[in-house]
Amino acid sequence: MSRKPKALLVMNSGTFADQFDSTRLERLGKVVDLGADPWTDSLDGAELTERLSDVEILLTSWGVPRLDAARLERMPKLRAVFHCAGTVRSFVSEELWDRGILVTNGADANAIPVAEFTFASIVLAGKKAHVLSNDARTFREDWSYTTRRGELGNIGRVVGVIGFSRIGRRVVQLVQQLQDVTCLVSDPHADPRAVAAAGGHLVPLAELLPASDIVTVHAPALPETRHMIGAPELQAMKDHATLINTARGSLVDTAALEAECATGRIVALLDVTEPEPLPADSKLYDLPNVIITPHIAGSLGTETRRMSDAALDDLERYLTGRDLLAQVLHEDLSLSA
Repeated sequence: MSRKPKALLVMNSGTFADQFDSTRLERLGKVVDLGADPWTDSLDGAELTERLSDVEILLTSWGVPRLDAARLERMPKLRAVFHCAGTVRSFVSEELWDRGILVTNGADANAIPVAEFTFASIVLAGKKAHVLSNDARTFREDWSYTTRRGELGNIGRVVGVIGFSRIGRRVVQLVQQLQDVTCLVSDPHADPRAVAAAGGHLVPLAELLPASDIVTVHAPALPETRHMIGAPELQAMKDHATLINTARGSLVDTAALEAECATGRIVALLDVTEPEPLPADSKLYDLPNVIITPHIAGSLGTETRRMSDAALDDLERYLTGRDLLAQVLHEDLSLSA
């Protein structure tokens, strides 16, 4: 029997408990050597020196420390990192790439619940359900408030998707379930044929904003996308339109959003904000046309095990010499989260 490579799980304790139950630890133990203690939340303790000197594979998730030069020096045999979460930006370093260490992530798996959450938000936004539930607390038995938020219903709507990312693509596909709904997509890097195949129509952002009843943001958080939705973009949206952000708070200018939403003209459904969480005195908390959820669209609880399974799938492919499904390349980080 060939020797199993030595591996270590690196993440915070809560994540380890959520993502690696006995079934997944048993599956992992069949292909790698986990030693007596498979998990740590630190790579800095002196007691880890011997263990780290032999480790060849890391399985990481939320809470993994940055793999900088000093930590990599302690792991001279490290050759692959299988990340059981989405973005790898928080822990990868130039030294890691320079050493040629392979990296994968669970972004595709994490895209599933975010797209599902967004699609549900789109359907409810068509009926103005979130904001009308806030109005109900004010107007109570006087149901005339149902006419205050514009036309209700999902037939004939225009949904604008900003960013044809992993999640954006899934959202476009899910929107096809709605009757007589047009889906516009804005993304300067998207292939028009791929957008059309998913059911969308590729247009410039300046065309998407005034045409859409619902605008949902799925661009990556990059220096060039910071505040891509600012005052001019918000002012270009239709009266009574809804802005959904399940991507990153930095994509929307919070001050501009506060000012626009304070007029009552548009609705905002925010699962992410900048900063996160918002300060206690933020105006957005008190506006009835703004709904804030605490960053729950992505994988939570048992959903996170989908990302563990994806990492284990790629680990097995790696160990048997097959092509990987979720490898992250250094150059990918210029266009993805």
